[in-house]
Formats: sequence, C-alpha cells, structure tokens
Amino acid sequence: MQESLELSIIIVSYNVREFLEQALLSIHRAVKNISHEVFVVDNASSDGSADLIARKFPAVRLIRNSTNLGFARANNMAIGQCRGEFICLINPDTIVQEDTFSVLLAFLRNHPQAGAAGCKILNPDGTLQLACRRSFPTPWVAFTKIVGLASLFPRSRLFGRYNLTYLDPEQPAEVEAISGSFMVIRREAQQQVGLLDEMFFMYGEDLDFCYRLNTSGWKIFYVPETQIIHFKGESSKKSYFEHRLIFYRAMRIYVRKHFHKGRQFFPSWFLIFAIYLRTLLSFLNSMLRYLAMPLLDTVLMTMSLLVAIYIRFYPEEFPWRAFLYVHLFYCLAWLISLMSIGSYSRAKLSAAKASSAIAFGWLINSTFTYFFKNIAFSRAVVIYAGFLNLLLIPGWRFLFKRLARSRFHVLNRLFGHSVWSRRTVIVGDLQSLKKLVRRLKARIDNSYDVTGVVVTDSDFYESSLEDIPVLGRLEGLREIIKRERVQEVIFSTDQLPYDKILSSIAASNGTSVSFKLVPSNLEVIIGKATTDYLDDIPFVDIEYKLHVNLFRLVKRVLDLVLAFVLILLSSPFFIWLRWIRQFPLLQKSILGANGKNVYIPSFRDKDVAHPFLQKLPLLFSILRGDLSFVGREISSIQNNRLNDLSLSIKPGLTGFEQINKQLLLTNEDRENYHLYYLKNYSPILDIEILFKSLTRQVPEK
Repeated sequence: MQESLELSIIIVSYNVREFLEQALLSIHRAVKNISHEVFVVDNASSDGSADLIARKFPAVRLIRNSTNLGFARANNMAIGQCRGEFICLINPDTIVQEDTFSVLLAFLRNHPQAGAAGCKILNPDGTLQLACRRSFPTPWVAFTKIVGLASLFPRSRLFGRYNLTYLDPEQPAEVEAISGSFMVIRREAQQQVGLLDEMFFMYGEDLDFCYRLNTSGWKIFYVPETQIIHFKGESSKKSYFEHRLIFYRAMRIYVRKHFHKGRQFFPSWFLIFAIYLRTLLSFLNSMLRYLAMPLLDTVLMTMSLLVAIYIRFYPEEFPWRAFLYVHLFYCLAWLISLMSIGSYSRAKLSAAKASSAIAFGWLINSTFTYFFKNIAFSRAVVIYAGFLNLLLIPGWRFLFKRLARSRFHVLNRLFGHSVWSRRTVIVGDLQSLKKLVRRLKARIDNSYDVTGVVVTDSDFYESSLEDIPVLGRLEGLREIIKRERVQEVIFSTDQLPYDKILSSIAASNGTSVSFKLVPSNLEVIIGKATTDYLDDIPFVDIEYKLHVNLFRLVKRVLDLVLAFVLILLSSPFFIWLRWIRQFPLLQKSILGANGKNVYIPSFRDKDVAHPFLQKLPLLFSILRGDLSFVGREISSIQNNRLNDLSLSIKPGLTGFEQINKQLLLTNEDRENYHLYYLKNYSPILDIEILFKSLTRQVPEK
C-alpha cells in the first residue's frame, strides 16, 4: 500500500516556463513542514517547460502530454494518482506565501463540513482578485453582471452577488464558489462528487465542481488569513482571442448544464443570448483597443495632408478624387514604418522611435514621387505633410508619455506599462541588488528608469548603492512609491521571503503601480503582462535578420549613399589635411567581417586631434566595404575574444558597444549586443544608433 500524505499539489502548465519555475520555488518554501507531493501536468508546452521541471525539480512528479488536453482533463490525470488527504489545484502563474498551505490545512481540519477552501488572491498591483470568492451565475446574478448593476452597486446584497463585493475581504466567509486558480479540496469530498467535468476545456470547470460540492452537502469557504498573488491569464495571453472564445463557450456549457428551462425567472435562452452579446462586445472592445493608435495616427496624417494641400494649392481647385489613392499610399508607407519599428507594440509611446519611422516613411514617399508619375503630383505636399507628421505623430506620444508619468493613471491602464523609461525602484538584499542593477544598466533597450533601491538589510546605512540612491527600507515602500511617483517595483526574490513580498504588494494597494519579480537566477523579470528577459535575447528560435541577403543589401546601400554624401560634403577638409597640410595616412590592420584581415587608413593623433576629422579617411573604407557606419567595435587582428556570430558583423564607426563604453562591458555583454543587432537589424535601427552617437555627450576627462 502506498503511504498517505497530507497534501497533493497539482499544477497544469502550458507555455509559462518562467512563471512555473517561480511558482514551484514559492511552493517549496511553503511545504517544508508538510508531507506532500507535487504534480506538474504539462499540456504539450513548446517553451521547454517540461525539460525545465525534469532538470531543476527532480522531486516533482511530471506528466507530459503530447497534446493540449485542457485544464480539467489534465487535472484529472493527476487527481487519479494523488495520495494526499487534501488536494490543491493551483495555477502555474501564482506565488504562494510561506504559510498558505499550513493555514488552509488547519482551517479544513477544524471545519470537517468544509469540502474546499480558498484564500485571498491578489492581482499583481495588490488589489483583490474578485474571482477568489463568488456566487453561482444564476440568471439573476448573471443579469446584474451583464447590465452593469453589479458594478454600479457593489455594496448591495441584491446586485453585488456575482463577486460578493458586499462582503469584507478581510473576513472569512462561507461562499458558493472559489477560483480554480487556487483551491484546496478535501479528498473525501472529491471522491464523493467525482472528477472535474472534462466537457469544460478551460474555464468554468471550477464553478461546476463547486456547484456539485454544494449540491452534495459540502461547504466552501473563503479564508483571508493567508494570501497568494496570481498573474492571471499568462497561459492564454499568447492566443487571446482563442481563449476568449473558450471562456464564453464554457459559460454556455455551464448554463445549459445547470439552469434548465422554466427553473428561473429569466429563461436560459436569455442567458445564452446575453453571453453571445457579451462575446461580441468583448471582441469589438479588444479590436478597438488594438486599432486605436493606428487610427489616431491615420487621422493625424490625413490632417497633415489636408493642411499641406491647402498651403500648396489654395485658392486653386484640387483634384480630390484622383488624390484619394495617393493619400492611401502615403499613409500606408508611414503606418508600415511605424509598425516595423514597434510603435504599435513594444514602443507605443516612444517619440524617438516614432520620429525615426516618420523620417523613414518620408524618405520612401519622397523617393517614390521621383519614379511614379501617378503620385508625383506635388513634392511640396510631401514635404509639408512630412514636416507636420514629424511634429504631430511623435508629439502626441511625447505628451501622453508625460501624462502617463504623472497622475493620469487612466493612460497607464489604456497603454499598459509599455511606456519607455518607467520610474522604477528595486527591492532586495545588497548582494542581489548589486547584480540586478548591473544587469539592468547593461540592457540594450532599457525601459526601466531606476529611480532608486529599497534595501532589506537592516544594518545598511549608505546613501547610495552602485551610484543609485537608497530610498529607504521595505517597511516604507508605500510612502516611497508615492513620494517618488514610482511606476514599477521589482522584487529580487533571492533572499526575500514571499510573505514579505505579498504583504508589501497588499500594503501598496491603490498606488497604481506594477509589481514584478526577479528569480534568484537573474534571467527574467516576471510581471503581469510580460516576461522581460534581462539578457535581451531569448536564445531560442533566433532569426538573424542581418544574415538575410535582402537586409545585407539594404545595409550596404545605406552605407554607400551616406558615405558618398559625407565624402562630398567633407572633401574640402580632407583635401586641406591630406594634400595642403600633407598629413600622412597610416594603415592599421583590423579584424574585418568573418575574421578577415583588412587595413583601414587614419591620420596620426598628433596631426589631427578632432575625432570627426580623424574619421574622414574611414569613409573610403566604408565605400570599399571594409567598414560600416554601424557595427561591432573596431578591434585589432590579435583580438581572439570574438565568436563566429560577432565576426559576421562588420566593424563600425559606431554601434551598441561604442555608445555604451562607459558601462565597462563584459564579453558576455558584447555578445548580447551583437546578437541583438543581428536579430533586430533594420535601417531605422542604424539611423537611431547614428543619431544617438551624434547626440550623446562625451564625458570630460
């Protein structure tokens, strides 16, 4: 006979590797004094989740599925093998407190009539996740939710039953249902009511299970003496629309299963109709949010073109009908440029990137007016419209970014936390903070403006750490957030207990701050909406754009055009230095592309002191193809620290390494820069790097 245990923990995982690892680490701390077993059922994840568990958590009982069998069926596979007196179903995107299991097990033992119990579940911003205690969606309860009465009157016992918003979240209560993201079930009760209903692929199976517990005479309790954090929706965010369909399909199954015709005042067909209506409205809302920024940009571009036409042609009559498709072409070129640089995804409010995209689209439109007569009706209109777009498109982003950094939290919710350079504080012990600050400084596209650090070491009294101010201790985090207008808080979990993290998040409720976690391996930052790689490059399925012939050709053409223009403009200086002053040219041996030995010319430092004039001869090396304007750092032929990927990049006058020299880069940092450049190359990226090089202030020696 198999030995019985106190607790069996079941996690069903699907493509949430980093969250799953963090969840298991928190569970390991919480079950030290409890006899237990942990099951992970992997539903055919493609991100290496199962391999991670097998390698890092050998004690976990891993069940690998070849296809995604759904939440209910995967849980049932593990429930059939459980030996625990109690069973805990927990999502992989959760973090438990050190006392979570001990508190709930003690409660269930003291309440033998309880079939299941759940605790307080927090959102990443510290607010209560309303789904952690709720009522069954009877026709009346569903009606109050659908028409908005539950939101208008949350304290009403008549209208607030959907999420029991009239109850005090700090008081335990008997409830009808708890969330399937975390519930502890008495094994005796589970055996009586059976397994989860596998008709529910995902969503709804927890409500159905709680309904069957209630009808079998068991009670369900909400226990707020302990709490967890739930990063809700991490398994479904990569296929958002598909999971919305699954959710509403589950609601239809639930209604048809439990609310029969004529049983309630509102017939079941009314609920089915309401679910379909809610599905449609949800999709329309999602689509509108996705298209809001491109539509705004299109409106502004149209306004720019109209103003440009008015300036150029008034009071002449303009052929509006013929102009319509020309207008579409111009707008499409600008929109594609904005999309390619990430202005509708990772850099929504970056005015600098929007400026680069508009400038590039302006170049495309201007070029096409020379080759296609159908759109060459007026180059002046292109110039005027481009100038106005250069003011309006980056301008509204700059304005919204400033507002988002202030008290306009509506904008933060609208755009999420994709705003660049978010005011950030880091919380942790000294050793972890030093490593984390170093990694954040070395990021390529750093979206964290580290305002300061919050220390947990009680004996540390210095005013700064790694040149970053120490703002205070963990106990005063809420006041620090308000005082410094913080937008992001990053916890280093290496030496920081989860109960302190969760308590700090709960205490900071109402501050509209996003909280993130960094595991002890310092590889990722975990938050509600994203998994942010500190090394910038996820080394999986990497496609190197700069190895594609088309992009290599584009880069070469950009080098040739820019070098030719600069040689023409600077020829008087070069002639004066080389033939009038007769300064000699030195030939320096360097590592070229693919490790070839090439020679580049340069003036002697004692002859020409100005850095720009020193680089004039290098323009001819760019014409020959030995150098590029943007590339890896120029290094001598004796350099042996570069790998094959790094050597595939030409040496450049500037690049990520050159503009970040003050960070004292390691070889690993340099390789990450090279990988990032290879993977994300675009002509706009080269223009951005050149612009940063020209505008970066050189520190005085």
